Amino acid sequence: MPSPLFADHPADRPPERGTVEALITQARRLRGGLDAVRRESSVHAETAADPQLRWQRALCDLAVHHLDDLGGHLDQLREGLPVEDEEPHDELPAAPPEAEPAPAPHERGALLRRVGSAEWNLLTDEVSWSDELFAMFGRDPADGPLTLDELPSLILTDDQEQLTRMVTDCLVDGKPIDGEFRIVRTDHSVRTVHMVGEPVLDADGSTACMWAVLRDVSELRRSQRAVRETRDSLQRQRHIAQTEHRLAVELQEAVLPPWRGSLRFPQGGPVALDLAGRYLPSGTSALIGGDWYDALQLPDGDTLLSVGDLTGHGVTATSGMAMVLGALRGMAVAGQRPGPLMGYLNQLLDTASQPALGSAVCARFDPASRRLEWAQAGHPAPLLFRDGTGRALDPPEGVLLGATAGATYDQRTEQLQPGDLLVLHTDGLAPRRTHGADAAHEGAERLLALAPRFAAARSAQDSVRIVVEEFGSTEREDDACVLVARVGG
Repeated sequence: MPSPLFADHPADRPPERGTVEALITQARRLRGGLDAVRRESSVHAETAADPQLRWQRALCDLAVHHLDDLGGHLDQLREGLPVEDEEPHDELPAAPPEAEPAPAPHERGALLRRVGSAEWNLLTDEVSWSDELFAMFGRDPADGPLTLDELPSLILTDDQEQLTRMVTDCLVDGKPIDGEFRIVRTDHSVRTVHMVGEPVLDADGSTACMWAVLRDVSELRRSQRAVRETRDSLQRQRHIAQTEHRLAVELQEAVLPPWRGSLRFPQGGPVALDLAGRYLPSGTSALIGGDWYDALQLPDGDTLLSVGDLTGHGVTATSGMAMVLGALRGMAVAGQRPGPLMGYLNQLLDTASQPALGSAVCARFDPASRRLEWAQAGHPAPLLFRDGTGRALDPPEGVLLGATAGATYDQRTEQLQPGDLLVLHTDGLAPRRTHGADAAHEGAERLLALAPRFAAARSAQDSVRIVVEEFGSTEREDDACVLVARVGG
């Protein structure tokens, strides 16, 4: 069916066959490249729940549908060109030699069935539908095409008013049609159709008939929805992650000691301990973990020292750390010694609503006798520096917190001397080229190698600066804490 035109619109010059063939070749080549990207994104999307991968896959699908529609239109354009008698030497090949193979007939047919045309003659009441339009609507050609009055019977109820308005504007006001509506096929499936059309005017300017081209855009709209939904999901996930990160940072800052220099205990008397600590973030600032350091003067004059690390990252880890640190402080104030205190912390983590594992060192320093009583739970031992050399304290028995119900923890006593430097740290100081005990060992070895520099330091704060200079720029996979205690004279 030839495309009607406005009476005052001249026909455009038809495109050259070679130009159309070149466009078809380019579209096929682009489609092949996109298929390769699509397959790769599909493999990754099946093995990961990352919304960004699902969004990439949806974008690929959307681009495929656009290219399929473009290919169908170009095929129609080529098949609709008039075949003229030409001299053999003027004939052009169907496609350039380097062109991709043409789509199989059933594939090309599937593309062409997405586009159909119709014409409604207002003077003779004749209606003409293309075969593709019957296939699109799921209507038997033997039943004949639908008139404009009958057409709404196949339109989804919610879209009937929109179709009526478009047709009325076209017939009465001469406005072109460009809109979408949903149809309910005879098999009860719902398809989305995009319709463009124009009124055809007779010699006196009255509307003689209306023609339209209809395209099935169901798959295209479905892909667009998938892109929007996955994009929105990705944005929501990013917003949630940013919010959780902010909460984790705020909670960590609220719990860890807000020291801006050395802290000296006991307060109001001869200085027995000069203290300083620092939190060192991971190489990736988004990973806020459950590491802590703490020092607290107890009611009996002793000083509580502790460092520890809970598994995990984010709000869960920092909230768990806050719970453990609060419990540790409360039990120490109540008079619990390090060994039994570790046992209670283990019970706390073992019965928590969100089970977690943790490692910790808990020490109690008596300023009168300079004795250090300490226990550990699967944690690197404190390092003692004296007279320019350092060593790790011999650790008492103790398993990870939350690992075994009813676990008991031994404790040891170390006699300290004036000028001694005690370094407590978590195991994330060194980069994780190694894992587990090896990573903790690497961090301890590098700290012990700093003994000469610690000997020259004048305060605990200076010693912390030395640690930060050694480890602060390291691309760590995890965050870490260090607590330095210098014994006074």
